[in-house]
Amino acid sequence: MKRNIALLAMLCLAIFAAAGISSAQDAKVAGTWTLSAPGRGGTMQNSTLTLTQDGQKLTGTLAGGRGDTPVTGTITGNNITFSVSRTNQNGDTVKTDYTGTVSGDSMKGTVNMRGNSVDWTAAKGAPSGN
Repeated sequence: MKRNIALLAMLCLAIFAAAGISSAQDAKVAGTWTLSAPGRGGTMQNSTLTLTQDGQKLTGTLAGGRGDTPVTGTITGNNITFSVSRTNQNGDTVKTDYTGTVSGDSMKGTVNMRGNSVDWTAAKGAPSGN
């Protein structure tokens, strides 16, 4: 009888441990997203963010008015960070850092570029009209 109780207790522990592991998994963000952020003058600009996910590592492209730009980043749980580096008209590299959270088919966060910080959002799927 004591052996059965011990086995049952071990089985319960194993089930709770497995449930804890599965709930701590990283969000799945691979695919195409419509990213919106204020541009110059505060006008909302839409870009297409395409992500590939390998565990916690993210790669992809951000397509906007200046063409496709490589993206690198990470996902940990529902926290996402990624960066885009572009060369401006003067030949200088400008790095833009995005941080945020993922909730299902949407993301939101803050983008930092040259000391300025603005909010961004993204929704799963390509922008309409593309």
